[in-house]
Order: sequence, then structure tokens, then C-alpha cells
Amino acid sequence: MTAHIITNITAILPDSVIEDARVVIEDGIITEIESRNGRDHGTVDGRGALCIPGIVDTHSDGLEKEHQPRPGADLPLEFTVRSFEAKLRAAGVTTLFHGIGFENDGNRTVDLANRLVDVIHSYSDESTLVDNRVLYRLDARDADGFQGLVDRIDSDRKRDVRPLVSFEDHTPGVGQYRDRTYFENWIMRHRNMDRETARAHVDVVIAERDAVLHNREAAIPWLIEQSIAQTIRLMAHDPATPEDVEEAISWHASIAEFPTTVEAARLAKNAGMRTVCGAPNVVRGGSHTGNVSAAELISLGLCDGLSSDYLPFAMLGAVGILVRDQVCSIVDAVKLITSGPADTVGLHDRGRLVVGARGDITLCHLDGANPRVIGSFRTGQGANRGLALQDA
Repeated sequence: MTAHIITNITAILPDSVIEDARVVIEDGIITEIESRNGRDHGTVDGRGALCIPGIVDTHSDGLEKEHQPRPGADLPLEFTVRSFEAKLRAAGVTTLFHGIGFENDGNRTVDLANRLVDVIHSYSDESTLVDNRVLYRLDARDADGFQGLVDRIDSDRKRDVRPLVSFEDHTPGVGQYRDRTYFENWIMRHRNMDRETARAHVDVVIAERDAVLHNREAAIPWLIEQSIAQTIRLMAHDPATPEDVEEAISWHASIAEFPTTVEAARLAKNAGMRTVCGAPNVVRGGSHTGNVSAAELISLGLCDGLSSDYLPFAMLGAVGILVRDQVCSIVDAVKLITSGPADTVGLHDRGRLVVGARGDITLCHLDGANPRVIGSFRTGQGANRGLALQDA
């Protein structure tokens, strides 16, 4: 039997906080949680840190960015996944879904998507310190992306019987960029265009994407069929209007990811969908595209969990801010990055400090938006993963 005993911690349980706690993990399972400070044989001294479940992140685009940190500076994919995992450990993340975009848009390609999935799967067969999984992202209007995603999921069935799929339409005027002005502003900043040129450019983008709208309609029957059969877990990305939510319901989508308005989030929740918001939205104090504040949705009880989107360390940062600003209690804030995301994607074996749960652990200190992770522990593949502490 392999056992780890962690003492001198403040344990954040699903409904309470235990000071001077002791947590025992045996063969990867939590077997004891109690208020019992002191040192036992084999004890890890948590040095007064918070002890929370390992963070579960259902959407991160970071691996794609890690692969090409600068234009033209492509890194080897095997190095990329290890480099990014180091950042995840430093952020306290123990389970992560890498968002891999299946589309041919000049930046992303179906070929690159398949190579990234290959390296994630290959790496996951090793003794990794993060449970690396895949979020299959489908551009709604990309025919190549749709066929590539279908082929990929079919080939991965033995590995993942119900993969996570996000159906996304980033056409200006829709979803995240429902107000196209924000997309124009982005174009002006990143491509050094004036307003008139940016507006004309966005007109062209809309026209080009409208010309391939039929690809969106072609993908929907497959999504519905798979959702009904529960052979995919479907996310509706950036719902903004009642019509968006109604359409997602018609697809049998179970998750509303990044709702952009209070109305859309409330309708999705009332329909029984899980809602996911962006942790960077909380850290920044609002949406970078003018949409609803994630903190507002949390205060209204309309957010089931946070995801990092593009910044893993934002998960703990969001917890610190939510507690500092009294948006919610530390217990509820921790749920948003642990049991909430885990339940959203059907991983009910983790995300809680309870006896019998998977022993994924993160030790950290919170200081508003400036948290500090001092250690992480992950179980899996029949063996424990070590708990290495940083200086407290």
C-alpha cells in the first residue's frame, strides 16, 4: 500500500472548512479527513496552506499557444506538451481538457489538430503529473473541420467513449462577437488598421462565412444523433440570445459554455444545462469583448464552473478574487474550479475532498488575485503521483 499523510493544512470540503486538518491518501484514494494536527510517520507538512481538490479545467487553449509562442517559432509537439504541463502543475491543475480546434483557417489546421491529439494521447500513456484530456472544438462553418473531427472521434472511441465536443461559431455578429464593434476593435489593435478599414475587413469576413453557412447545417444532424445516443458530451459555445439557447436545447447539448448574457445563462440553467464561465473574465473584472461579467453570473447562481480558457493560473486567481470581493464563500469559490467542472464533464470521481474520492490535491495560499501554489498531487493509472512542495 502506498500512503501519503498531509497535515498542518486548512482543508476545503464540499460544505465546510477544517482548520489544522489531516488528509490521508492510500493507493490514490482519500481514506481519512479529520481535524488532527501533528506529525505522523510519512507526513507531508502543508505548512499552513489551503488544501483543495486538484483543479479540473474543462477548456484550455494553452497547448495550441505553447506550440507557437511567437509567429513562425514552432516548437516540437512532444516538448510542447511537457512544457505546458509544467505550467499546469504550477497553477494547481491536475485534470485538463486541451481545446484542439478542428478547422482550416490559416492558423489552425486539421492536420495540426490530429498531431496535437496524437501527442496528448501518447503522453497520457506515460506516468504524467496531469490527467491530460481532449476537448474537440468544431468550427461550425468549416467542412474540413467537421469531417476531420468525425474521423478523429471515430478512431478514438476505445480511448474515450463519450468525448467532449464544443460547437462554435465565431462569425462577427454571432455569440462572443455579437456586437461586431468588439471584433473591429481587435482587428484595429492587432493588425494596425483604422476604423474604416477594419469595418470593411469584418464585412468581408462575414460575407465569406455566410457563404459557407451550409456547412453548419450539415454538421448539426450528426451532433444531434451523437448527443441523443450519449456518444458525445456537447457544449454550445457562446450562447447569447434565447434563440441560441433554444437551438442548443434542440441539439441536446448538455453544457452552455461562456454564455454572453444573463438571459442566455438563466435560460440554459432553467433548461437543465450546465453553465461554464471564463476564469480570466473574473480576474480581469469583466469580459474583454463587452459581454456579461462572470462574477455577475456567479453572484446570480448561474455559473456551475469556471474554465481557464487560455490562462491556467486564472483558476486560482478567480477564487481569490471571488472570496476577496465577497461574491461567494471560499467553499463555493473552490467548487467552481473543482467539483463544478468535474460534474459538468461527468468526472464524478474527483473534485471533492471526501473519503472515497480520487486523491488529487493542490496545496496553495490565496492573496486576492495573487495565489501561490506550493504543491500538487495526482493519482491515476494505478499509481500515486508524488507531492513536491515549493517553498512556502
